[in-house]
Amino acid sequence: MTEDTAPIITVVGATATGKSDLALDLAGRLGGEIINTDSMQFYRGMDIGTAKLPVDERRGIPHHLIDILDVTEEANVQDFQARARAAIADIRERGLRPILVGGSGLYVRAAVDHMEFPGTDPEVRARLEAEVATDRWTLHQKLRELDPKAAEKITVNDQRRIARALEVIELTGRPFGAQLPDYQEIEPTIHLGLSMDRAILHERIATRVELMWDHGWVDEVLRLLDVGLAEGKTASRAIGYAQIQRHLAGELTAAEAKEETTIRTRQFARRQDTWFRRDPRIRWIDGSAADAEQNLAAALDVLNGH
Repeated sequence: MTEDTAPIITVVGATATGKSDLALDLAGRLGGEIINTDSMQFYRGMDIGTAKLPVDERRGIPHHLIDILDVTEEANVQDFQARARAAIADIRERGLRPILVGGSGLYVRAAVDHMEFPGTDPEVRARLEAEVATDRWTLHQKLRELDPKAAEKITVNDQRRIARALEVIELTGRPFGAQLPDYQEIEPTIHLGLSMDRAILHERIATRVELMWDHGWVDEVLRLLDVGLAEGKTASRAIGYAQIQRHLAGELTAAEAKEETTIRTRQFARRQDTWFRRDPRIRWIDGSAADAEQNLAAALDVLNGH
């Protein structure tokens, strides 16, 4: 990379804030290609519920790292890091601008920051997952004793992350919380964040859930169940997909499944916002007006003044 190479751009923020539209507008204006950093959009067939842009709505702009996993596979941030950096290098080699877009904060950082991820041991992971499934309260207390910082951030119901944190501690001898270093990029990067008034965002999320159901989300889940969704450790637990599976099993009415999906999505959006607000590098754009031209103009102002 030469000194005059334009910085990488990231577009981050909570779900339903308009990140995809802004990224497309920037790519069209600046000659860029998009790298997905939404971990649920990695999965083939998970289209409606992840708000994945259909190919015919991508304006001919290449999108990387979408549809790279089957629903039976588990997303892996270490593997993603290698793929994302290869995509950045490939886009650079063709003289274009890498634009990363998505709300999975750890994946964004893995792509652009100096971060190393400890490996995994399938036997250790399987043993810990079984122990957590049997008694998550005791294992969460064990995590609290070994790594209070990690335990504060991981809820007792997040069995997957409890197991992963304990696995890292067992394999490395270091606290899981120590795995997130200070913010230091691998190359110059401009971080754009889209924010939105909470009341407006909540309404957008509720409307989006209704539209997703109207556009065939239940049928999408039925198709995915035929190819192993229920066996997927990550995909099966995705917000909305988990609720629709419970609806299909007769545990929730359609109205209850929609309401729970809406509530969980709002909670998730709040967690995303908390994660990104900790990053002092992010330049925030108020997208409350949901005006694409206005968001683009604000983003270009940031880019031109960096």
